[in-house]
Amino acid sequence: MHLLIFIHSLSSGGAERVTSNLANYWAKKGWDITIVTVTGCESDFYEIHPNISRIPLELDARSNNLFEAIKHNYTRIKALRRILTQHKPDVALSMMTTANIILGLATLRLGIASVGSERIHPPMLPLGTSWEWLRRQSYRQLNAVVALSTESANWLDEHTNAQQTNIIPNAVNYPITRHSPLVEPNMGRNNCFTLIAVGRLSPQKGFDRLLTAFSTLASRFPDWNLAIIGEGECRIQLEQQKHELGLNQRVSMPGAVGNLGDWYEAADLFVMTSLFEGFPNTLAEAMAYGLPVISVDCDTGPRDIIRDRIDGVLIPQDNQQALVNALAELMANQELRQHYAERAVEIRERFSMDTIASAWEELFIALTHNEKVSKEP
Repeated sequence: MHLLIFIHSLSSGGAERVTSNLANYWAKKGWDITIVTVTGCESDFYEIHPNISRIPLELDARSNNLFEAIKHNYTRIKALRRILTQHKPDVALSMMTTANIILGLATLRLGIASVGSERIHPPMLPLGTSWEWLRRQSYRQLNAVVALSTESANWLDEHTNAQQTNIIPNAVNYPITRHSPLVEPNMGRNNCFTLIAVGRLSPQKGFDRLLTAFSTLASRFPDWNLAIIGEGECRIQLEQQKHELGLNQRVSMPGAVGNLGDWYEAADLFVMTSLFEGFPNTLAEAMAYGLPVISVDCDTGPRDIIRDRIDGVLIPQDNQQALVNALAELMANQELRQHYAERAVEIRERFSMDTIASAWEELFIALTHNEKVSKEP
């Protein structure tokens, strides 16, 4: 199988991690894999298999107005179309909405099987009138669009002209490959316990409400510290909030790390406070590493991963007291944490790479033979 994957970048992020994991898996199987990014290679965070062909378009110039946006995206479409014509992959796969739109337009009348992939629940991240119109029209040109959940697939069926939608969740990455930067976990020393959260420092992840919740519990649980792993545009605001709450000595924010598995192993409890998700990789990974987990039941993802009160705890969205109560319950009860941890590791089989990659492969093979596959994996 010759597969070309198109994505904006391979920088630190969930979709980028999924891309590199799948590409590496298939490269090890002997597939011919090409990864094309809008950006150059300077922003690459994840390592890829040496047999993967890497093509950076270096066309990520910022658009200051509508005219520039049209010009820049037309250039990207032309560049991708040229690569597709030269490489003639069996299947072209795009990751995330704008990449899906560009792929749909670039593959017009090329006869190449094309698959778009939504990595988040679409209505939670509106694109604006122009891009929503483009999504609706361009998805007609894709042979299939993959969603991470039933809710997202149903939304695509209702709001786009996609020919076919399929549901394929993310695979659990376990164990996580180590790469630079290697940052030693530093929150579990002096007999302290560690609460950990992982994700891009963006409004979506709700780390502001996590800091508020932890500040409520800090004096009650002096032997617990909080580590927030990730980098992003909200760092300054979160650092300021941490300072104002008097948590400078209790909260660590080391940035993006290349040895995330080490941090999971050093932690005692994982929490996710996102406002919305697609399929939260970090939640599944934390469970694979045997961590008890607490998550806001946001749209979408957590309820498809956590079996509430079996291997973790789901709490209602926009209920700060429920978050505080759930944290207090598990921070105070080591036996309950252990119980959830023992069941959490079952996720390694429920969402194994072999299982999820097979679902992708079934779709690719069907499309190259002009067949359809069932919506559910």
